[in-house]
Amino acid sequence: MAEPTVTRPLPSAVREPSVGPRRSGQSADSGDALAALNPLDHPICLSPPRRLSVIAAWHEHLPFAMFVIDLARPAVLVELGTHFGDSYCAFCQAVSELHLPTRCYAVDTWTGDAHSGLYGPEVLESLRAHHDPLYGSFSRLIQSTFDQALAHFPDGTVDLLHIDGYHTYEAVRHDFESWLPKLSPRGIVLMHDVNVREHDFGAWKLWEELRDQHPSFTFAHGNGLGVLGVGPDIPAAVRPLFEASREEASRVSSLFFELGHRVTTAGDRGRLSAQCRELSTQLADLEGTLQVLEELTLERERLAGRLAQLESDLQRQRSALDAERAERERAAARVASIERDLADLRGTLESERDRLRRRDSELQGIRSSLAFRVTTSYWRVKDRLLPRGTRARRALDGLLARIK
Repeated sequence: MAEPTVTRPLPSAVREPSVGPRRSGQSADSGDALAALNPLDHPICLSPPRRLSVIAAWHEHLPFAMFVIDLARPAVLVELGTHFGDSYCAFCQAVSELHLPTRCYAVDTWTGDAHSGLYGPEVLESLRAHHDPLYGSFSRLIQSTFDQALAHFPDGTVDLLHIDGYHTYEAVRHDFESWLPKLSPRGIVLMHDVNVREHDFGAWKLWEELRDQHPSFTFAHGNGLGVLGVGPDIPAAVRPLFEASREEASRVSSLFFELGHRVTTAGDRGRLSAQCRELSTQLADLEGTLQVLEELTLERERLAGRLAQLESDLQRQRSALDAERAERERAAARVASIERDLADLRGTLESERDRLRRRDSELQGIRSSLAFRVTTSYWRVKDRLLPRGTRARRALDGLLARIK
């Protein structure tokens, strides 16, 4: 089901609600249409729909969807084009709450098209999660094309057919003509989007052709919904809808516009409530995040102070290291100087050792010479003959000193 953007004025502001040709024997001035269509006699139309998805194109017609189930009480209902299933679930809800023996079938590929947009299996999964527990006992979701589904339905068995598939004129006409033989003598057709004339939507064009060929009623609001009495034995409770005068049709249309508007308002309220809850949750999350941010800010400030202290300590350590490095360099220079001095001293020492070795060699030579031996013998004899401290020794030492 596509959801084009259209203005949703009151029905009388768009075009007068219309009814199709009356069958022979039907009075144009019966005056009983409004009484026969009194919603208080069919309170099912006042039931809040259980399923309201994000696609709101059908929401304004959901009260009438439940209303027409009570009027027509079909044995078999088929919907062509279900998408999120708001309209179909409204039909099923009415069947369930009215305890009718109706068998319901929804036909769709659930892959989308150029009007509804393409989508994945999550749409059908969401619909099944709602549909199966509530309506699975009498309803079936058939995932196939409309043409493939034809083989599952004998001719003349479908009492209520809702056409809401691909919306070009050719596609809608094909759907109507191919499923027309399946309709029973009590057959009624609902056709959505008959008031959408933008892009390549063509349901409006086919509707203008059909509404003059069969008893019909047109709702102009909610993208437009056409009700077509196709079978020769239209249920008696539905006939007043087709027999209504222009004034009565306007009142009926306005009534279901108001009821539909109540549904859309409830849907909007629900979505807004959900958004408020989501925003409240987000606000709580944001407040928690803000508190975390404040704590992180304080921690950041603490860490910034700690970092500044560490940087100051690091700078002092760097200065100390620089001073230590300079001292090491000076010490290294002193060590190098000392090593040079030591090298010089080693050289001097070696020279002295060489000189001493030469002296030792010379001394050894002297000691081994005859003169040394004689002199040595002299001093030994001298010390023995003239002991130190004697007068004779002192006289000799004085004489030798004067000789030198």
